[in-house]
Amino acid sequence: MAQATYELRARQQTSLTPRLQQSVKLLQMSALEFTHEIQQALATNPFLEEVEDDGPALADAQQANEVDHGINAEALTSAPPMEELDSSGATATEIPAESVTELPELPDAQAEYSGDYPAARGTGDGESDVGQWARSVLDLRDHLSNELCSYRLAERDRMLAAYVIEGLDEDGYLRTDLDELAGEDAFDPPPEPEEWETALKLVQQLDVPGIAARNLAECLTLQLQALPQETENRELALHIVSSELERLGKHDFSGLGRSCQCSDDDLRAACALIRSLDPRPGLRYAKPDSSYIVPDVTVQKFNGQWIVTPNRSSMPRARLHRAYADLFRTARYSDRSPMAQELQEARWLIRNVEQRYSTIQRVAEAIVLRQQTFFEYGEIALRPLMLREIADELEIHESTVSRATSNKYMATPRGIFEFKHFFSRELNTDTGGSCSAAAVRALIKEMIDGEDGNSPLSDVDLAQKLGEQGVVVARRTVSKYRGQLKYPPAEMRREY
Repeated sequence: MAQATYELRARQQTSLTPRLQQSVKLLQMSALEFTHEIQQALATNPFLEEVEDDGPALADAQQANEVDHGINAEALTSAPPMEELDSSGATATEIPAESVTELPELPDAQAEYSGDYPAARGTGDGESDVGQWARSVLDLRDHLSNELCSYRLAERDRMLAAYVIEGLDEDGYLRTDLDELAGEDAFDPPPEPEEWETALKLVQQLDVPGIAARNLAECLTLQLQALPQETENRELALHIVSSELERLGKHDFSGLGRSCQCSDDDLRAACALIRSLDPRPGLRYAKPDSSYIVPDVTVQKFNGQWIVTPNRSSMPRARLHRAYADLFRTARYSDRSPMAQELQEARWLIRNVEQRYSTIQRVAEAIVLRQQTFFEYGEIALRPLMLREIADELEIHESTVSRATSNKYMATPRGIFEFKHFFSRELNTDTGGSCSAAAVRALIKEMIDGEDGNSPLSDVDLAQKLGEQGVVVARRTVSKYRGQLKYPPAEMRREY
């Protein structure tokens, strides 16, 4: 019979303290995540308050260096005793009554306005938000539905057209089969295919040509058919779109000329007419998706030197609430552990925030020091750089550099760049030197932008030109870098 035994073993392991865990968490946050974290701490921790002025934040870290435990004797003698506090928790100092200015009575929110302002229109529960309709933008479906209201149609035909409108995607295409737009019980009797086709033709005529097309060829055909018949080379463009669109996509102009049996001038004019069309007509009604980047540091040149300045103004700043901290020291309660934990976390947060700013600034200064040629001459002068080099220079761990450069951005006179942009692997040259992969990509971009449109450079040609400048790279490497730059192959870049 098995017998249970107990055994004690001693072992050592490394674990992060809560303060160090918070420091690592704050360092790897982006500017948006960091702002949200500070705002949440300000809203939940009573010992934190937000700094409203724009003065230097030197006192914030000094406040956090106070004694974490125990009661300061000087604070006991200087702070007002608890008996001198009124029931609301305020001190005995009061504002004279004659210095208080009475505010005017505010108008009723539900009262109707006169003059140039419309009456408040409620939403059924007595509330109205002007911002919801003042900044509203009609999307594609709303715009087409409004256009449909101007037609006198039978209810069944209107419903069929409404189902077609609801089936459009953001590009303006109808990628769903007509018989699948509505359920089986939506119409009685079920609509015939001819009814769906009629509704589709109606929607295609509601707005700009090309809407509600089922493929690219139909979209371009609808736009060409909407042009005046006297448009030069309109019929040739229609033939290319309907029958030779694949060859046009491959830039096979010699094959197009043989298939269409037309002159080079007519073919060139027809291709230019097709290029003037909109392959995604629905995007003009797409809501703008604005995306803003908040830089963590700013780099500017003063007296011939590049200076790195942390961007503190765009992020909330927290400091210890002096009044609440003093009141806590003078409190005579037996159980102080919950509030003591809040005060401790407030001090940790302030110190870790300052450490985050300091680490990011040090890493940014080290990057700027090693990449000064980039700030002077641009992308082509970017040097190869690894995370380990910055870590060795600052005498910190490589993982700390990785966290300090992840989702961090630098505002420079040449634009806003992510910290990771300045780290690029090293490529050898035939002279024994080295260059960065980013510099090679910049050279490839410069060569493609300056090429002849009638005879674009192939990947082999680009590799040869790089070799002439001393950079030895394989053709497949050139193809990879060209793909990263979003450039198509040479046959796709050819202009007729």
